[in-house]
Amino acid sequence: MKKNFILALLVILVAVASCSFTNKSFDNDDKDKFLLELISYVLERGHYEPKDINDSFSSNVFDDFIEVVDPTKRYFLESDIREFEKYRFMIDDEIRNTDITFFNAVYQRLMVRMEEAKEIYKEVLSQPFDYTVDEDIEIDYDEQEFASSKKELKERWRKQLKYNTLAGFENKIENKWRDAISESGSKDTKDDAMASINIPTFDEIPSSIDIALTEEEARENTRNTLDEFFDFVGDLERKDWFVQYLNTIVEEFDPHTFYFAPEEKEKFDIGMSGKFEGIGARLQKKPEGAKIVEIISGGPVWRDQSLEVGDEILKVGQEGEEPIDIVGMRLDDAIKLIKGPEGTVVDLTVRKVDGTIETVSITRDVVELEESYAKSATIDAGDKKFGLIDLPKFYVDFEDYTERNAATDVAKELERLKEAGAEGIILDLRDNGGGSLKTVVEMAGLFIKDGPIVQVRSSGQRKEVHEDKDERIQWDGPLVILVNELSASASEILAAAMQDYKRAVIIGSKQTFGKGTVQNVIPLDPIVRGNEHGDLGAIKLTTQKFYRINGGSTQLEGVKSDIIVPDRYSYIDLGERDQQNPLGWDKITAADYKVWDGYIDFDDAIKNSKERMAQNEQIKLIEENAKWLKEQQDESIISLKYDAFVGKEMEAKKRSEKFKSLKDYDSKLSFSSLQYEKELFTKDSVLREKRDRWHKDLARDIYVEEAVNVLKDLHKNNIKREENKLASVKG
Repeated sequence: MKKNFILALLVILVAVASCSFTNKSFDNDDKDKFLLELISYVLERGHYEPKDINDSFSSNVFDDFIEVVDPTKRYFLESDIREFEKYRFMIDDEIRNTDITFFNAVYQRLMVRMEEAKEIYKEVLSQPFDYTVDEDIEIDYDEQEFASSKKELKERWRKQLKYNTLAGFENKIENKWRDAISESGSKDTKDDAMASINIPTFDEIPSSIDIALTEEEARENTRNTLDEFFDFVGDLERKDWFVQYLNTIVEEFDPHTFYFAPEEKEKFDIGMSGKFEGIGARLQKKPEGAKIVEIISGGPVWRDQSLEVGDEILKVGQEGEEPIDIVGMRLDDAIKLIKGPEGTVVDLTVRKVDGTIETVSITRDVVELEESYAKSATIDAGDKKFGLIDLPKFYVDFEDYTERNAATDVAKELERLKEAGAEGIILDLRDNGGGSLKTVVEMAGLFIKDGPIVQVRSSGQRKEVHEDKDERIQWDGPLVILVNELSASASEILAAAMQDYKRAVIIGSKQTFGKGTVQNVIPLDPIVRGNEHGDLGAIKLTTQKFYRINGGSTQLEGVKSDIIVPDRYSYIDLGERDQQNPLGWDKITAADYKVWDGYIDFDDAIKNSKERMAQNEQIKLIEENAKWLKEQQDESIISLKYDAFVGKEMEAKKRSEKFKSLKDYDSKLSFSSLQYEKELFTKDSVLREKRDRWHKDLARDIYVEEAVNVLKDLHKNNIKREENKLASVKG
């Protein structure tokens, strides 16, 4: 269906374009203007919910493009912005007239200001910083105005550079302090000292540590970082900045619509093929760095376990080299630094979710696709045995659907678990970002007799209902589905369908990600007749919207769990609602479906679980941790006084120590691989190690523990159902 839809859309675009949209649109060969007209044309005719290109749209593009090129407000002056203001309500007219005067004005001024900034940072870093002065810096750049003068701008740079250098200075002092302790005293006293070491205050720094030299070393590191950053930016061409401008326009439509320049389109194709080379994490641009929003199963970060969703990358260093500060850098450029050949090491300076700053070394690799596939385990819970299936994504081979897909694999795991004696199934969709719609429909059909699974609507068209028409039921026993804030798209479709049918109990975060839209990648070259501009790239376009069978959209609202279990991300900004320009929630007519009748006291099982959760001390600690992490994230005023900075760091470390016990939790549940996997272990010790680690993680997982408790309640209900059937037969 998806491929047919793309072809249909492309035919419509080409049919209209070939009549009036050719290279003769311009008297000169200006590819920038040509691209602007072409992309505007595609957006207007192909987007699910086209926007009016008006003064309001123009104003948004104005603000967003300024933020894209100067997110930390360290280049432009207030006078520059006032000068640009004349374009605020003209950009819509420029788009219609294929005019790029606003872009040219901003780009030309940015190049001037960047040259001036190079002189500023060199001058500032030529003098030592005084870390005994009581001053601070605001790192919530949205709250700042642009500098009113070059003097004020220089002061802003001074504070920013002092802040960047302070972290390095503190780190060097701590390392030298530790070295001094490790070189003195007996082994026993040395071990005790190292275990309880605190970072010294300024007055406590021993005379053996040369403060002035250490400060100079930290400042030199910052200068090298800035030198490399500006060398990197200097290599960018005008076309690179223009792509940013185009995407500022494109992303006003919604956060998932995106223009790929030819080079980026090639990388996208490689990524879609399933081969990822790098660290295995998806990043989101933030003014203060690059935020990790997804960790790819099987990738280096996933295997290393030293980074997590919500961490922010501040600096990137190649093995043995000084790191480059990526604050204010374009995301694409930061990713280029992070990526690299398989086997090489990248050093990432990271602000952890809890506010502490660490340097993490990751060995780049190709993501192991096998870890993206479904896997299962049996759970021994006293006298009961259950099964758990982990599904990282809804994968499919688009060239050959029968080759391997998520639905077929889950069906195999269900059969294996049934043979192993499982009396209930947990389907784990946490961190599952979605995938193939066809596999969702087929997978949902494994748990119901037949009926609708999801409704899809295209712009201006009637809805299309996707149904399970196979009356066979692969699993008719108790079912629990685990979700979290990062369960998105296809995961939400499956969870929503099972919730609407009352087929499964949904356990997890307050709501899932909330991505209820469909995107298609449209190559631009076929749309233009007689293209003389070379490769034009492609546009990823939002073309459809998902709806539950009850009629509600999963967009923004996601799927609300039947049983809410907090996690450390409960109060952190994640999900579609925290993206820029998301499409809104709406509702259409419900599909015709009947609620599953396989459970008795379904609601009682949920009620019992909520009562257990309310009394659980581990849950209370998770909730406390989540609130503290939110406090840390909202902290935007940072002291530039060494003692205050160190004090805050020590306070954060001590507070985070309290929550380390969360990782020591033991549910007392026992997890085992299925027989076919155990046979593979004799030939694959790496697989055995991966499964052992997974089983240990599951035993510490309170989500899984509660899912087992719910399965026990649902199992009792099924027994009652059988007893009722027998009673009615006897009667």
